[in-house]
Amino acid sequence: MPVVSSPHAFNESQLYVGLEPLFGRPLFLKCEGFNFAGSIKLKAATEMVEAAERDGELTPDSILVESSSGNLGVALSMIAASKGYRFLCVTDSRCNLSTRLLMEALGSRVHIIAGSDAEGGFLSARIDYVRALCDSDDRYVWLSQYTNPGNWKAHYRKTAPEIAQQFPHLDVLFVGAGTTGTLMGCARYFRQWHRPVRIVAVDSVGSVTFGGAPGRRMIPGLGMSMPPPLLDESYVDEVVRVEETDTIRMCHRLARRGFLFGGSTGTVVSGAMRWLDDHDTRELTAVAIAPDLGERYLDTIYQSNWLHDLYGEDLLDSDETAAGPWAADPVPTFQGSRPPRPPRPPTKRRRRR
Repeated sequence: MPVVSSPHAFNESQLYVGLEPLFGRPLFLKCEGFNFAGSIKLKAATEMVEAAERDGELTPDSILVESSSGNLGVALSMIAASKGYRFLCVTDSRCNLSTRLLMEALGSRVHIIAGSDAEGGFLSARIDYVRALCDSDDRYVWLSQYTNPGNWKAHYRKTAPEIAQQFPHLDVLFVGAGTTGTLMGCARYFRQWHRPVRIVAVDSVGSVTFGGAPGRRMIPGLGMSMPPPLLDESYVDEVVRVEETDTIRMCHRLARRGFLFGGSTGTVVSGAMRWLDDHDTRELTAVAIAPDLGERYLDTIYQSNWLHDLYGEDLLDSDETAAGPWAADPVPTFQGSRPPRPPRPPTKRRRRR
């Protein structure tokens, strides 16, 4: 029975979903959302905070500040609450409402950047605000997930060895590319491993991480509007880019099977399935990393009005939505507030003696 006194001390690291019965392709999905922060970002947040403490950068008067689209902000909020630090998350309008409320419930403050940069992204505007904040008050400590080596070291020390332990004959690993911390940590580890592992990065269309043209991205998590400083492309064997519409369809397909995952996971699985469709999968051991779960996307990816407004009403087929099983048998409607009662069976009268 695990007993913890700090929330970041617990993380389920060896849970996998076998997707072959669902999609007919051999793929194991490493689920990283089963911790108190709800995502893989707990590992990077813990590594970066503890490194700052060891280096003496954090003091009781310090105020942590970080730019985040959501999941890292939640992880830092949780750690800050546990350790007694104040934390300010700088995010933008794409951050899910439930994520913002969760950070505030943990005692953090959330600042939302309204304006985008010339390319239509929010990242540079968020970073400019954080830098101005740090220049104005030396109590602010910016961990900078985009440049902090602790971001990739967390996955070099934890995520990749966890996969290697369970899959000693791993052939291909699919990793989503955001800040590229997870990607670089795992890629560096398996570059030194006893057998070659193909590293396939999965990116969002509209991201410029691997030189693609900038475009609209409404789902937070993967993708960048500037080249990630942590990225070393020499460690990446292939890149698969996924449209947001395919991300959403994959999330709903998984939900129809009872697995509610977040947008980053939908992107990774969609990209992995496309890659597996194009390659010989006989005797192939393939693993993909699922960064988060889906509860924080209930008001976006799993909300029909949000989907229709941004992507049109024809985005999902009836068999892809959560309401799919009800399409041919809708819930009946009645006049009034209650359905009519069924007739009572006749009762036998007792004869008087």
